[in-house]
Amino acid sequence: MSRRLYILLFLFILARTHAQTLGGSTVYNFLQLSNTPQLTALGGINISNQTADIGLAFNNPALLRAAMHTHTSMVFNSFYAGIKNYHVMAGFRNEPLKTTFAAGVNYFSYGSMAETDISGNVLGNMRPSDYVVQVSAARQYGERWHYGVTAKFIHSSYGIYRSSGVAMDAGITYFDSAHLWQASLVAKNMGAQLKRYAGSSAGDLPFDLQLGISKRLAHAPVQFSLTLFQLHRFDTRYNDTLFTNELGGAQDSKEKKYIFDKFFRHVILAVQLYVGDKVEITAGYNYLRRKELNITNAGNGLNGFSMGVGVLFKKIQIRYARSYYQNNSSYNQFGLNLRLNDYFGSGGLFNTAGNK
Repeated sequence: MSRRLYILLFLFILARTHAQTLGGSTVYNFLQLSNTPQLTALGGINISNQTADIGLAFNNPALLRAAMHTHTSMVFNSFYAGIKNYHVMAGFRNEPLKTTFAAGVNYFSYGSMAETDISGNVLGNMRPSDYVVQVSAARQYGERWHYGVTAKFIHSSYGIYRSSGVAMDAGITYFDSAHLWQASLVAKNMGAQLKRYAGSSAGDLPFDLQLGISKRLAHAPVQFSLTLFQLHRFDTRYNDTLFTNELGGAQDSKEKKYIFDKFFRHVILAVQLYVGDKVEITAGYNYLRRKELNITNAGNGLNGFSMGVGVLFKKIQIRYARSYYQNNSSYNQFGLNLRLNDYFGSGGLFNTAGNK
């Protein structure tokens, strides 16, 4: 009965997606940023990759597995202009409940800056920040189906402007181990603000409906991934004619339909190469990022591309990713994955009946 209720809930969620808002019209847009190096290397969004990296389950609870008991992901990053990002996530398997749980936090610190009034008088310093704290639970149905949900508490603080909200993710995954492929469907960031920013009206959260499939070749050490996102709205283009004219872009006398462009703005492609069982090399391409960050009549280099490497030791995984943005500006991300039972002992604090 509980499984039927879960399916009905998921169908209700899909029926309500038309009411959600896109892009810059939403609040808490930091929720859309990649939290782990492997996800960054895969193009920024991936919900189906076949991996033992619990960090990917932060964005799709259906990727949680029983084998991820005590797995922990820790990421420490520096963005531009002194912005810091910290991420941690850990899993726990409860065998009597046949459920895998996980808890995580993603925190952004924007450094210290002067706080002023409307006249420019300095009132002091403020330390703006954003964070999300979330708890996930996942179960298996039959041999191939996995489903999970995530509950989130979100908070933003920019001086006197503060806001809090709650949200939920729901995901379903089909994993065919015999033919080495996995497919997932996820509805993300369904929720609302509990407290609005001072002087502002209520805003929508950055809802996203995502579909992904990953296939690992049987006779070659390669895995391919195709991810579709923002499926609840086909046309995500924004054509700023004034901006285009200022940059010398040509204007057509007839309006184009841009069917090809509109479709591929929903597509992220990725490939992962396995060098033995110790090294993973990853590359991704985000078409939407490239189109939105490209400058007309300028060299845009590797905009939209990303790459990364993972070194997988027995007790620790070390991951690094590099993604490219405007004018070949790049962002580097580092992370560590480890299993706490390897350090505290399988008979210690983190052991539960049936876990090995």
